[in-house]
Amino acid sequence: MDSPSAAPDVLDRPEGDDIPRSDRAGHTPAIELAPRIQAGFLSRHRTRLPLMLASFVTRVLDGLAIILAGWALIHWRLDAQIADHAREAFRMSVFGAAFFVVLGEISGAYQHDAILCRRRCWSPLLSAATATTLFLLAFDLATGPGTGDHRRAILIGCGLGAAAIVCARLALLSVLAHLRRAGIFNKRTAIFGTGKQAVDLARYVMSHDMLAVSLIGFFDDRTQLRAAQEALPLAHLGGMPELMRSIRAGLIDKVIIAMPWAAESRLQSIMEALGTTPVEIRLAPEWAGYAWGRRPMILLGGLPVLTLLETPLSGWKLFVKAVEDRLLSLIAVILLSPVLLAAAIAIKLDSPGPVLFRQMREGYNCQPFPILKFRTMYADRCHQSGDMVQTTRRDPRVTRVGAFLRRTSIDELPQLFNVLSGAMSLVGPRPHAASTRAGGKLFAEIRASYATRHNVKPGLTGWAQVCGWRGETTSEEMLIQRLRHDLYYVEHCSLLFDLYILARTVVIVLFQRSAY
Repeated sequence: MDSPSAAPDVLDRPEGDDIPRSDRAGHTPAIELAPRIQAGFLSRHRTRLPLMLASFVTRVLDGLAIILAGWALIHWRLDAQIADHAREAFRMSVFGAAFFVVLGEISGAYQHDAILCRRRCWSPLLSAATATTLFLLAFDLATGPGTGDHRRAILIGCGLGAAAIVCARLALLSVLAHLRRAGIFNKRTAIFGTGKQAVDLARYVMSHDMLAVSLIGFFDDRTQLRAAQEALPLAHLGGMPELMRSIRAGLIDKVIIAMPWAAESRLQSIMEALGTTPVEIRLAPEWAGYAWGRRPMILLGGLPVLTLLETPLSGWKLFVKAVEDRLLSLIAVILLSPVLLAAAIAIKLDSPGPVLFRQMREGYNCQPFPILKFRTMYADRCHQSGDMVQTTRRDPRVTRVGAFLRRTSIDELPQLFNVLSGAMSLVGPRPHAASTRAGGKLFAEIRASYATRHNVKPGLTGWAQVCGWRGETTSEEMLIQRLRHDLYYVEHCSLLFDLYILARTVVIVLFQRSAY
């Protein structure tokens, strides 16, 4: 058999030379493979760029956009008070640019899907920009002059920086989209194997257009049934000799081996052959890899481990959530203190009994905690423990003041103190009593996944509530709908999602009256 290193010489022969259609072993030479590689893929002479370079350029452009915004703040004709602090704002813009890039790295603003997809880039950018603005204001308050004009200059600089980042990112997205469509970032990839695992891999890659991969075709030494060959989504280009020739000819950048992991000896022989070539070699996952394809992979002492489930909030997200809860709930308590005081006085004047109502509810990790509410029922008819009967429309247990408090959701405001104590969050699944029933069954008996909603702290409001699933739960279907929305929040909770839910909650409280 011809040496693989001879393939480039064959390919470089002038047009018109007599080129044999097969070698002495009966294998197709690399010159015969080149026309068979699908149209639109890269030739061996075409320029290709690593996707990491695009990610690096994006970081640099974001930092430069913020610095240029600070420079513009100096040269624009601003009023004298702001102009006096413009140079300090420019110096802070350099610091802010570095801080923004670091936060962007943490929030995922420079991951490949975020720099290539217009739909996925804005959320991490907004998170990083908001956190950077708050940090610069806090830093200025702690170390700077602390004047209103100085902070105003910082805010204007942050606004200019945000606008510059948006413009730069829009332009970069257009350029990168064009380059991606042209295949500049794509690695020409061959799949070794023609079984079901290989077919599943090809279909998976072909269904994800954001992958920087150009599939060339299939290679396999084994004799395959004609029916199986016809079922392949791409052409079968030969066996190991043809694959080696194509690699030596510079037609392939990556090889993915797609065959059962149990075939250890065959995998080893393939690895030994491909290990002599300068291409990336990957081993495709078996069925579990496709079933859990969106789950992250981590290294456990050098051993790759697939993460099936992880804590919804941990690390940076947990810190941001805690700051959000404490800060916003403290502001809410201060602003709503007249409402809290008026509600307490009205309850006392309306009926005898305590102002606050305490009841045990299930919280984070299914642990009970005492929830606080304004008392809306007659004191001798409140259920403090045992089986709880949900409130119904025109419930005789509800007082006149209590009906108003429930209708306006003012009765829930004392839970701000539960948030300050750490037992609850502003946003999360609403806490239920363990004895609450729907359709005659306990909530936990209707769905086995019910306890999953306790993987985050319960909230003062939640995704289910703003989507219309609030008030009395009279049937299993209503509970299932609530649970579905709660589980969606558990999987997708974030700062922006919380702020969106809080904004919708304010609108609902002001204009809707579905509680009673």
